Amino acid sequence: MPGLVTATGVLAFLADEEPELKVFALKTLNDDIDTVWTEVAGHLTQIEALYEDETFPERQLAALVLAKVYFHLQAYNESMTFALAAGPLFKLDAPSEFEETIISKCIDQYIAVSSLHHTPSKKDLPSLETDLGSGAIDSSALISPTTPFSQSSVPSKSLLARASSDDNTILDPTFQPTKETRSASIAQVHDTATQVALQNVIERLFESCLKEGKYRQVVGIAVEAKNLDVLRRVIKRANEDVKSGKTKVQEGSQGPAEELMDYALSICMDIVQERGFRTEILRLILDLLNDIPNPDYFAIAKCVVYLDSDEEASHMLRQLVTKGGQDSVAIAYQIAFDLYDNGTQEFLGKVIKALPSGEPPKPKPAEGDAAAEQQPLLEGQENSEVELSEEVAKVYKNIRTILDGSKAIKLNLEFLYRNNHTDMSILNKVRDSLDGRNSIFHSAVTFCNAFMNAGTTNDRFFRDNLEWLGRAVNWSKFTATAALGVLHRGNVTQSRKLLEPYLPRPSGVSTGSIYSQAGALYAYGLIHANHGADALAYLHQQFKDADQEVIQHGGALGLGIAGMGTGDQKIIEDLKEALYSDSALNGEAVGAAMGLIMLGTGHAGTIDAMFTYAHETQHEKIVRGIALGIALIMFGQQEGADRTIQMLLANPDPILRYGGVLTLAMAYCGTGSNKAIRKLLHLAVSDVNDDVRRVAVMSLGFILFRKPGSVPRMVELLAESYNPHVRYGSAMALGIACAGTGLDEAIDLLEPMMKDPTDFVRQGALIALSMILVQQNEVMNPKVAAIRKTLKKVVTDRHEEQMTKFGASLALGIIDAGGRNCTIGLQTQTGNLNMPGIVGMVVFTQYWYWFPFTHFLSLSFVPTSIIGLDSDLAIPNFKFHCATRPSLFDYPPEQEVKVEEGPALVTTAVLSTTAQAKRRAQKKEKAQRRESMDIDTPAVAKTPSQPAAEDKMDIDDDKKAAAKSEESKEKKEGDEKEAATTDAKKKAEKEKVGYEIENMSRILPGQLKYISFPAGRYKPVKKPTGGPLLLFDTQPSEAKSLVEEKLNKVTTERAPVAGAGAAGGSSEPRVSASAAQSLLSQLQSTGAFNRSSMRELSELLQYSQQEADELQERSRGSRAAAGAGSGSGAAAAAAVLNAVDEDGEGDEEAAVPGEFEYFTDAEADDEE
Repeated sequence: MPGLVTATGVLAFLADEEPELKVFALKTLNDDIDTVWTEVAGHLTQIEALYEDETFPERQLAALVLAKVYFHLQAYNESMTFALAAGPLFKLDAPSEFEETIISKCIDQYIAVSSLHHTPSKKDLPSLETDLGSGAIDSSALISPTTPFSQSSVPSKSLLARASSDDNTILDPTFQPTKETRSASIAQVHDTATQVALQNVIERLFESCLKEGKYRQVVGIAVEAKNLDVLRRVIKRANEDVKSGKTKVQEGSQGPAEELMDYALSICMDIVQERGFRTEILRLILDLLNDIPNPDYFAIAKCVVYLDSDEEASHMLRQLVTKGGQDSVAIAYQIAFDLYDNGTQEFLGKVIKALPSGEPPKPKPAEGDAAAEQQPLLEGQENSEVELSEEVAKVYKNIRTILDGSKAIKLNLEFLYRNNHTDMSILNKVRDSLDGRNSIFHSAVTFCNAFMNAGTTNDRFFRDNLEWLGRAVNWSKFTATAALGVLHRGNVTQSRKLLEPYLPRPSGVSTGSIYSQAGALYAYGLIHANHGADALAYLHQQFKDADQEVIQHGGALGLGIAGMGTGDQKIIEDLKEALYSDSALNGEAVGAAMGLIMLGTGHAGTIDAMFTYAHETQHEKIVRGIALGIALIMFGQQEGADRTIQMLLANPDPILRYGGVLTLAMAYCGTGSNKAIRKLLHLAVSDVNDDVRRVAVMSLGFILFRKPGSVPRMVELLAESYNPHVRYGSAMALGIACAGTGLDEAIDLLEPMMKDPTDFVRQGALIALSMILVQQNEVMNPKVAAIRKTLKKVVTDRHEEQMTKFGASLALGIIDAGGRNCTIGLQTQTGNLNMPGIVGMVVFTQYWYWFPFTHFLSLSFVPTSIIGLDSDLAIPNFKFHCATRPSLFDYPPEQEVKVEEGPALVTTAVLSTTAQAKRRAQKKEKAQRRESMDIDTPAVAKTPSQPAAEDKMDIDDDKKAAAKSEESKEKKEGDEKEAATTDAKKKAEKEKVGYEIENMSRILPGQLKYISFPAGRYKPVKKPTGGPLLLFDTQPSEAKSLVEEKLNKVTTERAPVAGAGAAGGSSEPRVSASAAQSLLSQLQSTGAFNRSSMRELSELLQYSQQEADELQERSRGSRAAAGAGSGSGAAAAAAVLNAVDEDGEGDEEAAVPGEFEYFTDAEADDEE
């Protein structure tokens, strides 16, 4: 039947009295509504009357026609309402645009209604007792410096509490269906019948998806609608489909239920922004995982860490160990490594307490008391501990060593030590280019050395440069001593021995400079960072015993780093007491330390005390420390920190507003929260204080580091701001968010900023570039070589500003961090927040006010490795495969050191008569030798050549030199060509795709996707994510080859006395006097100089009797010190750093060398 051309005649039937004609008219219009809807639109009232007439037999058909007309009129809410009323006539599987649009509208409506009905679990938010935090004060009465000029008072709700207006609104806890937001397009459904119809449509939609096996779509809608019942039902349905045979699962692969839980876990962590709802989803997933016979234990571990459920963690580990078998034990070890990687010290301590001690029957007497105390947690552990076999006890002991961090720290230390690729020539160039008498430059070289060798235990630079080190005074000495903590980070077993020469002695005994003592306590904390265990008690005692403010400063920093996240109230009380002493010198460190100890706890009492004291003190440094501390306490609290953020941002004190921005960054770090981003962007352009604006832009990096690609676009305009502080903030935001990614968009934004007219903007750009390009080579990013060259040029340029040189020095250390084996990681390999890394980065950014905070960046350095371990936690010797070219992820080439050639040696003039006399004497001597040997002279054949030589004697020296140079030039060109061809051959060989990698080698994060384990003896327990990886041994009965641990062979070296040049024979051997004499005679006789002889001659020329005397003195000193006990190479500079400064604290330092003034030789001669 041909379609309608006009609907005039059909529409006339709608006014007829016969219902059959009306039904016919509706059916005809429904079939051709896309053509005639314009005419039908004029008769909507008639069709609506038919729909409302309860006696009309085809009401649903009338509703369907109305829905289609309203759809064409773009009145989608009315169209959806009538489509729902059409019931089964509304076909979900029809392919037209009308059905697709209305289904989408129904889903949006369902999500909006369902999420409104969801009641979030109310977590007790911290209640602050300050006036600004109390609800009695009307916030509209507060006048904030951030208020736009168009408003006379602060709005009743902060921007943090306003409804979101973007596509993720439904995941925002503040979502309300107001007209200003996306929900303005959501229909207000009050009719119960319509709500039921909507529910029916959604159920039909769900059922069709489940029949087709499209489980993920239903899970996504359920999560957005905050309907956990649907989520539970879908996962159970997927499991039932597998059991009933409807869904087939391949061997060795996950079932649909496990895949769904993984999917729900990933969107929960990455997309859901409301913390309370995320907790509900994780709790649901955890319950469902525990119901599966063989669950994904690694997914359980993720949930357990986020939920802070130590009981679940210990129960899971017990369950795996009880199962027995090599595979279960390996999984238990791997989960223990994951828990250590993601958990706080407090959480891990609770898990360790809940596990059996792993000791043989020795602790029997105390067992009863321990069991009585922990009875509710351990549930009958007493019996299990008594019956532990030796093998099981060993497993528990190993798990405890993993959870307390000892094993992971030891493995990382071994990896960094054996793979150290630090280029010392770069470090020496930085030292030679910057004047050590200037404290800024001295600190810059110290930081560069610390970052380059972080965690490698390589302190050779300090031992080889004692004269340079001796120039450190006051706080430069503090920084230099603290650098030892960065170099030896993780060397917890030797920490006390390493720092013994510097650490404070018992009261009454002076051990030298208070700055080196304070720096030693800081270093001690850095070595034990986030692993306080044994160090915490010692640092706490040293802090209490300290009577000098400088030592208290270092002790507070060390205490905070080592006790990160422990929440120890005793330490907090002692820190408060020091804070209330109102000392500006240690107040900043104490405020930061309080934040570190209570990291992420959201402890209201501590925040209240700190905020109150910030208003009482007059010292800006104390207020700044308190602001930083409050931000750290609110780490990861999200909406739980909103009240504190509002309180700080409304304060007239710019330092507390600065703290409010930091609190916002820490509370929402890594979440990508849209409301936090909007607030930061608002502050970046509206606050009257430059510091607040700078930190607001910088904090964007902390919010968005999980989505680095979105940051360059966001700060693109801010990077061109008229305000240099905003430009600096945008540079650092790019560095923080894109660290280690080598993102081209970020580099393109930062390159012009290296030439910015403001020195500190250039500084920020250089530091940010080094963060982005860490562990990048020229193959991965061609711009690396040019940027490295620029960094070196800035350091050596005498015309460059001090601040820019400082930034370039830091950048050279960061780009080669940890011996080129570390990257900057703000999230762990398993995707959780890397708490120490984030804390290290945020405190590092405070170097703007206090240089020693720079050392905190070392907490962000994460070793990039795969360390395979078997079920005995030994390191087997095996290889794995990388399916890419070796050059793609290779180490950057070391800098070529140009050999400084001495002055060209002039050829000695030889007279012709002298030459003739020499030749005659030689002939005579040879003849006599032949006669004495009484042998026929076979050399007669050579005699004709002698006259030729005599004839050649008269050739001019110039011609001879020219011929010689031409010959050497040809030879050089030939050598270069030969070298080029060999390099090309080597390159061609290297570029073969696929190669083998030894265990405990550097594996970059981007390289992991190319890694595979070939069929062999060892198989990984999970997909490699970097770090320690447990392996299944398929041939346990055979003998195994283990990797030799090099660090175990290193003997501790005794520190030499003051003035020693090197310890442990680390310096290059010098030429002895007799060797020098023989070398000189050899050179005189041959008259030829090659590269090696030139180098030896250079040493010979530097050799003097004075140096010989110094060497004798050193040997005497080292023999005298040999019996004084064992020391360490780290303490080589002890006497230098412990020397008491002759000048006082307030005395003037060495004058900075005159800027940009230098004289050429010609100018100097003119002056004379």
